Amino acid sequence: MGRVLRNPKLWLFAACLLPLARLVALGASGGLGANPIEFITRSTGTWTLVGLLVTLAVTPLRRLTGRAGLIRYRRMLGLFAFFYACLHFTTYIWLDQFFDLAGIGKDIVKRPFITVGFAAFVLLIPLAVTSNHRMMRRLGRRWQQLHRLIYPIALLGVIHYLWLVKKDVTQPLIFGAVLTLLLIMRLPWRLGALQTLWPFGAVKPAKAGRRRADDARKGRGVNAAGSFSRGQ
Repeated sequence: MGRVLRNPKLWLFAACLLPLARLVALGASGGLGANPIEFITRSTGTWTLVGLLVTLAVTPLRRLTGRAGLIRYRRMLGLFAFFYACLHFTTYIWLDQFFDLAGIGKDIVKRPFITVGFAAFVLLIPLAVTSNHRMMRRLGRRWQQLHRLIYPIALLGVIHYLWLVKKDVTQPLIFGAVLTLLLIMRLPWRLGALQTLWPFGAVKPAKAGRRRADDARKGRGVNAAGSFSRGQ
């Protein structure tokens, strides 16, 4: 029991469920406000974006700190982002639209923020489905190309949020700034420069190459894309 409680993945799993637990508690106590559907929709959408950005942050954080073990948490974070995206989408089609397929279709065509949000959700599905090692081996190099979709997905999510709000755009702009920062942080590694300059224990390129080779032999397939797999 003690070993289970000392497992970081268990605590991360519990932390990722806290937004859902909060919604359930607020719903049971009547704390969802005057428009509960809008509250749930905004909350699940916000945590979807948070999940995507945290997933994207794992690789830069791993490289800046030299803590390669962080990679093992990325798949869980990505799948929780998809989980909250599913709750967000379900809230819309069920509680908001009551499964009115004609109305949903009109919304997707006529309301741009729904168009980009729907596109982001559809693109998330193959990433979640192929996040396991079996699909990594089956798809080979195409798997890495597929999971790079997380970058446009996150961008579409930010645009969806920005176009949704009508007055105060502070929060979506913050999300956009964080996404921009995370993408910029990847550029030095793409150019092969920052790892040799960072003084706090980042893995140097030669060692990184050997580590990737070792990981590939072990079936983990570590690379630069911030996708849903434990090894991605």
